[in-house]
Amino acid sequence: MHFAYQARDSGGRIRDGEIAAADTDEAARLLRRDGLYLLSLKEKAADAAAGIELALFGRRVSRSDVIYFTNQLAIMVDAGVPLAEGLEGLARQTENPRFKRILSEVRTAVESGDDLSTALARFPGQFDSTYVNLVKASEVSGTLAPMLDRISTQARADLETRSKVKGALMYPGVMLLMCVSVSVFLLAYVFPKLTPMFESRSLELPGPTAFMMALSNGMIHGWYWFILGAVAVVGGFLWARKQRWGRIALDWFWIHVPIIGPLLRKVAISRSIRTLATTINAGVPVLEAMRLGSAVSGNVFYERVWEQAAERVTAGKQIHEALEGCELFPATLLQMIASGETTGKLGAVLDKVSDYFDSEVSNTVKTTTSLLEPIMVFAMGGIIGTIALAMLLPIFKLSTGH
Repeated sequence: MHFAYQARDSGGRIRDGEIAAADTDEAARLLRRDGLYLLSLKEKAADAAAGIELALFGRRVSRSDVIYFTNQLAIMVDAGVPLAEGLEGLARQTENPRFKRILSEVRTAVESGDDLSTALARFPGQFDSTYVNLVKASEVSGTLAPMLDRISTQARADLETRSKVKGALMYPGVMLLMCVSVSVFLLAYVFPKLTPMFESRSLELPGPTAFMMALSNGMIHGWYWFILGAVAVVGGFLWARKQRWGRIALDWFWIHVPIIGPLLRKVAISRSIRTLATTINAGVPVLEAMRLGSAVSGNVFYERVWEQAAERVTAGKQIHEALEGCELFPATLLQMIASGETTGKLGAVLDKVSDYFDSEVSNTVKTTTSLLEPIMVFAMGGIIGTIALAMLLPIFKLSTGH
């Protein structure tokens, strides 16, 4: 995205100009880093209109689309194909109309004299700040092709991790849906068939049966209240998740909940460390690399830890010293970072650490799935069994004549 700004420099002079950034926060930070006091900042109208058009038309650009584009562009650049020509060829090849339009605009910007990183920054929804900063660093060092290949490798690893986590969480979700469906069927269809028999015998119903019958009557005669309640709960959850306090509460829950919590902790660490390794190896300054590692962690508590660590690094501490005492990171990780800083091979050590945590995520996914299966089966059997028992208790009572 491009922003028009007005700022005051250290000499008190007013300066007008443009800056490319993923969002307004990043643009403001970049201007402050250059010693400018920001007076006004506005997104350029052309970029805003393009963003609205892309949001309304065309199907979503998937991560797979971006990974394929990055990998193919790396091959073309390494083979000596001019950048604009490579972008034009990839724009023709892509089948996604929305992504085709994006690549065409990127090519036009590059032909007009913009760097690739500047052109990509106009589309933060497809190319995030980490992607843009890595491309920017490679442009300075003249290693665009290897960096694009590295970005595609990292993105592919991140996509695989996401798929594994979603797969682990999908099983309990499917089991929960089945449990709710069967329970609704029993309460809304089976119980009403038995109610006339119980009422005709003037039978004193056991407590569980009386409760289930009341719940069944409520579902049949007041079904709209249940639907409104479900909509309110889902809507409230989605609204709360977008609030700062809601995200904090949800992120705290996810990393502390039994069984799933350890998995999500390792995912957050794996993503942060891999991004930190990639950015440091690309020549990105350590503080900027830590900020990017914080942004991709996906958890507000890990983001906060990395931001606090960056402040301590600014004060003169090393990374492992800045992270000491934090319960979110294992001691072995800090020891590995310390050894990398001592030997001057921090990037290489972080690469190995990220590989280790990727394998840990895979192993933990398998363990989590094997633990969730019996728990969900037991919970589902308990709920449905309770409903079935509530139906059978009066029948047993009638058959024994009591």
